[in-house]
Amino acid sequence: MVAGLIGNTITILIIKRYKEMNTTTNFYLSSMAMSDLIILLCLPFDLYRLWRPWIFGGFLCKFLFLISEGCTYSTILHITALSIERYLAICFPLKAKVFITKRRVKMVIVLLWVIALMSAAPFYNLVDVQIYNYTGFSEIISECEYTEYAKKSGLLKIMMWVTTVYFFFPMLCLTVLYGFIGKKLWKSKNTLRGPNVVNREKCHRQTVKILVVVILAFIICWLPFHIGRIIFVHIDDQMVCFSQYFNVVAIQLFYLSASINPILYNFISKKYRTAAYKLLR
Repeated sequence: MVAGLIGNTITILIIKRYKEMNTTTNFYLSSMAMSDLIILLCLPFDLYRLWRPWIFGGFLCKFLFLISEGCTYSTILHITALSIERYLAICFPLKAKVFITKRRVKMVIVLLWVIALMSAAPFYNLVDVQIYNYTGFSEIISECEYTEYAKKSGLLKIMMWVTTVYFFFPMLCLTVLYGFIGKKLWKSKNTLRGPNVVNREKCHRQTVKILVVVILAFIICWLPFHIGRIIFVHIDDQMVCFSQYFNVVAIQLFYLSASINPILYNFISKKYRTAAYKLLR
């Protein structure tokens, strides 16, 4: 958690402070780092919720679920929007030069956050503090969890499927987009070009390399989380134990994904390493 907080903070500071890092791609990565920071700040409350009676009241319980889901949607939307931008920049460079500006990208990022939080808004009404008086316990236990109404009405199942589609549909789009990008880069590799074009394509390859690694890490870390949600939707008494153990692993990978991106940037990008060294010097 600490490594993730430090790494994502450094990423945001690098992109904000150094002019050469102020690219449209890095604006998306900076916003994703902010999303990861928020997810990591929610982690202590999430752990407390799992292992201890909830003492922080109904509003914080609802807000925790809302902001966590909102950041999840935001990350997926950012990766998708960034991949679309890279597709346009590589496959339609002249149009992209006119259409993709820093100002427009900043507006898109704000819009992505609005869409993400609006999509997550129903979760605010699906959770609350539930009061239990377990047999053998003298005190009343408060839990921050999904309400009985959400479970019995079918609303929870609907939202679980929405979040699952929110993950799998963008992944399908990314597969198609990076197929086109790979095809374009492969074709251009075998044609004669001037030095400026060669340098530009070298930058494109480096950016795509970073994004592909980030997306693969994202899929590996988030896929178990969404599979766990599908299991949760179809759970029966025989699968309760398996679901609990599976979700323990899935949640760990989910939070790992919020910490891993700065490490990946450091390994892959020489520019990032240089900027990080200058910042920390």
